Amino acid sequence: MRELNPGILIIFGIGVFGGIISALMAKRLSVPQVLGYILVGILIGEGGFKLVTANDITALSSFNFFALGVIGFLVGAEIRFSILKKYGRQFASILAAEGLLTFVFVGVPITFILYNVMGSWPGAIAAGIIFGAIASATDPASTMSVIWEYRSAGILTTTLIAIVALDDALAMTLYGLGTGIARILTGGEVTWLIQFSHILLELFGAVFMGIFAAFIMHWILRLSDKIEVIIPSVIGLLLLTIGVAVHFNLDVIMASMSMGLVMVNMDPERSAKVIHQLKNFSDTIYILFFVLVGARLTLYAMPVWLWLIIIVYVVSRTLGKVLGAWIGAVISKAPIKIRQYSGLGLFAQGGVAIGLSIMASQHLNEIVVTDSMSLGDVIIFGVTTTTFLVQLMGPPLVKWIVKKSGEAGRNVTIDDVLADMKVDQVLNDSPVMLNEELSIEQTVKIMAESDQLLFPVVDNTGKWVGLLSVSDIRQVLPDTSLWKWMLCSDIMTDIHKEILYNDMPLNKAMALMNQLNYSEYVILERTTGKISGILNYYRVMQNIEHKILGAQIDT
Repeated sequence: MRELNPGILIIFGIGVFGGIISALMAKRLSVPQVLGYILVGILIGEGGFKLVTANDITALSSFNFFALGVIGFLVGAEIRFSILKKYGRQFASILAAEGLLTFVFVGVPITFILYNVMGSWPGAIAAGIIFGAIASATDPASTMSVIWEYRSAGILTTTLIAIVALDDALAMTLYGLGTGIARILTGGEVTWLIQFSHILLELFGAVFMGIFAAFIMHWILRLSDKIEVIIPSVIGLLLLTIGVAVHFNLDVIMASMSMGLVMVNMDPERSAKVIHQLKNFSDTIYILFFVLVGARLTLYAMPVWLWLIIIVYVVSRTLGKVLGAWIGAVISKAPIKIRQYSGLGLFAQGGVAIGLSIMASQHLNEIVVTDSMSLGDVIIFGVTTTTFLVQLMGPPLVKWIVKKSGEAGRNVTIDDVLADMKVDQVLNDSPVMLNEELSIEQTVKIMAESDQLLFPVVDNTGKWVGLLSVSDIRQVLPDTSLWKWMLCSDIMTDIHKEILYNDMPLNKAMALMNQLNYSEYVILERTTGKISGILNYYRVMQNIEHKILGAQIDT
C-alpha cells in the first residue's frame, strides 16, 4: 500500500485550527492576521521543517484556483456601478499611472542586472518585461482581508477596492503582451496578432462567463429565499465558473470578479445575505491560501545576484506604486487623502503574482541563466520571495492608512454593535407592569394606552408572577361581560423559562429572542432578581441601524 503523505492533512489542519491561534497572536501584536498565516506557512514548508513539500503544494493547485475565485468574487461584490460611474475617471487615472510606472520602474533595472549575469540582451529583456508585468499586480486578498478586519469604509477604501480589483486586468494585459515579447525575443514562434488575440480572449471571455454565471445566480435568488439553497448554489456555480475558466485558460479572478460584481448590482438586497455568509465561509480559505504562499518560500541557497534582483524589485515596485498613484490622483483631481494614501495601500502582492510567475516559469524554463538555474526558476523564486517581503509592508500599511484617514471602524455591522453592548444599555427600564388583581376592564384600558406588547404581571409585593401579551387579551375581548369579574391572573401565562439579565451581552440576548420568536422580553436584575425592564427586539435593531448609518457617513 502506498505510504500516505501527511503534508496535505497538516496544511488543512492549520487552516482550520491555525486561524484561531493566528488571530489571537495578531490581536496581541496589533498586526494584520495575514502575516501570521504566511509565517506559519514558511515554518511548515520547504524553507522550514519541510512538513509540507513541493509535491503537496502542487497537489493543492486546484485549491489555489478556488481561493483566487472566492477572492475575486468577494472583491467584485464590493464594487457598485454607481461608484464606478461617479469615480470612474479617478480610478482609471490612478490605475494606469501606478500600473505602468511600476512596470517600467521594475522592468528596466532588472533587465540590466540579468544582462550582467546572462550576457544576453534578449533573455534579460524578456525577464525584465515579465518581472515588470507581474510587479504591476496588487493582491486583492490581503488588502481586502485588512479592510474587512478593520471595518473600513469611505472614499479611500472604495478607491483601494476598485484599484486592487482592476489591477488584475491590467497585470494580465501587461503579462500577456510581455510573454509574447519574451517568446519572440527568445526564439519562440508567436506573432503579435496571435498574442493580442489571446489576451482579449482571456480577459473578455472571462468577463462574459462571469456575467453569464451572475444571471443564473440572479434567477436562483428570485426562485428561492432559503439560505440553505442559495449558499450551496452560489458556491457550486462559482466552482463551475472557476473550472471552466481554468479549462479554457481564461483569467479566474476576472471571471469570478465579474460574477460577483454583476450579481450584487443586479439584486443588491437579495445578494447582501449571500455575501455575508460567503465572507464567513471564506475565512478558512484565506488562511489556507496564505499558508500555501508561505510554504512556497525557500529563502536559503539563493545566489547574491538573485537577492539583488529581489531588493531592486521591492524598492522599484514601492516607488512605482506610490509615485504612480499620486500622479494619477493629481491628474484626476482626486481628494487630498486619495493623493496622500492610495499608493501606500497598493503594496500587497500575492496569489495573482505567484500564479503569473508559475505560468511564466513554465514558458521560460528552457532559458538558461546559470548552470543550476533557468530563467523560469529566477522568476518564480524572485516573485515568491518578494511576495513575502512586500506582505511584511503591505497589510500593515493598509491598516495604517485606513486608520490615519479616519475610515477604519466605519463599516460596522449589526453583529459588531451587538457584541459591544450590554442589555441594560438599550432596554426600557420603566415598563408598564400589571398587578395580578387588576380586572380585565382595567387591564385593557392600561394596555390600550401603552405601546408595549408584553406586560409583566406582579403580585402585591412586586414579585414577577406571570406575563400578559396583547395577543393573550384578545381571547376575552369579544365578551365584555367577563371584563369586570375576570382578573389578570386568570389569563396570564407563565414567566419565561429562559431568564435574561441586565448585565448580559446584548448579542446573546437578541439571539435567544430571535430563536424563541419573541419581539419583547422581560429582563431581570441579576443581584436582586427583580424586573429591570423590557427589551424590544425591533426597537433595538432600529436604533442600531441608525448608529451604523451614523458611523458610515463620510466626514
